[in-house]
Amino acid sequence: MTLSESSDRPDGGVARVAAVVVTFNSGEVLDGCLRSLAAQTGVDLTAVVVADNASKDASVAIAEAAEGIPVRVVHVGRNAGYAAAFNAGVAVLELRKLDAVLVLNPDCRLRPNTLQLLARALRQPGRAISAPRLLNPDGSLQPSLRRTPTVRGAWVEAIVGGDRAGRIGELVFDPKVYDVAGPVAWATGAAMLMSAPAMRELGPWDESFMLYSEETEYCQRATDKGWSLWYEPEALVEHMTGMVERGLLRRVAAILFHRRAGFSANGMGVWAVPEDQILDIGRRMAAVRGISHCYERPTYEDWKYSVFTMAHGRSKEECDAILDSIAETHRITERATLYSSTEFKKIRLLYFTDEFKAWEREHAGV
Repeated sequence: MTLSESSDRPDGGVARVAAVVVTFNSGEVLDGCLRSLAAQTGVDLTAVVVADNASKDASVAIAEAAEGIPVRVVHVGRNAGYAAAFNAGVAVLELRKLDAVLVLNPDCRLRPNTLQLLARALRQPGRAISAPRLLNPDGSLQPSLRRTPTVRGAWVEAIVGGDRAGRIGELVFDPKVYDVAGPVAWATGAAMLMSAPAMRELGPWDESFMLYSEETEYCQRATDKGWSLWYEPEALVEHMTGMVERGLLRRVAAILFHRRAGFSANGMGVWAVPEDQILDIGRRMAAVRGISHCYERPTYEDWKYSVFTMAHGRSKEECDAILDSIAETHRITERATLYSSTEFKKIRLLYFTDEFKAWEREHAGV
């Protein structure tokens, strides 16, 4: 299916686009993002949903005060992660009345005409997603195109770094590649325009990814269903970096498609980290390749472990090695590793659906 080009709409066939912006303490950057959306031309921007992950700053107030665009704020109620917040934003849209949905980081600024160029790219049959060229604030190229994840590429990037991994790694650094429009395996999810027909077929994003990798899984799902991803270099988006360092987003690292790639073992490492070191050590643990989830959780008299990390490997020994390395690096001696013996249930929970709301009314009185 493609974006409709019929002229029987009131707008004469202009693509009907909605945007979902996920926020978590994003007040420093959100206004510029929304202003860049308001300046877009050549599409019918029917809705801008700001899905807020319980921000404690002025993010919600800034969204509600935005002018020139139809903004709706969705309160997720907690820091549920990027995928869950995006799904919550999409849930309030009527996909059948749209041609495409833009997923956009709050630290992004769309250059003029970007939405129209991305929407035009989706008119071609079989395209599920169109991705723009990402730029740093100084106008230089920000590498964003990626190759299909492999075990070899993951290990090489982990050892030597993405910029030195060359053609073996996932991230593409060759600037000449970014000058040519064409199909790609996947792209960074900071800004993507997704076909509404494809979204209806593919379903919601996988909420088991807190932040990072959810777009990769979605691109792989689209490919498995026969859809393609298109890169459009004329569509330009300025992407600010360093949001993690400024505390505007919580991030965790992940090895993608770990079971497909042979990473069939996983172990939950639990750590007794001194309270005054949790923030620093937690962030360092989250950056370790092979750790997909990293949380701070409350302690009790009979449970002293405050930080939880999920390690993935091709064997129990590999998981142990990852966790042993963390223990040695941070000199943590009070720890344990939990391995599952039986899996009784494993599903992706979907929030903000009609079924979920009915359950809330029946069981929670909401």
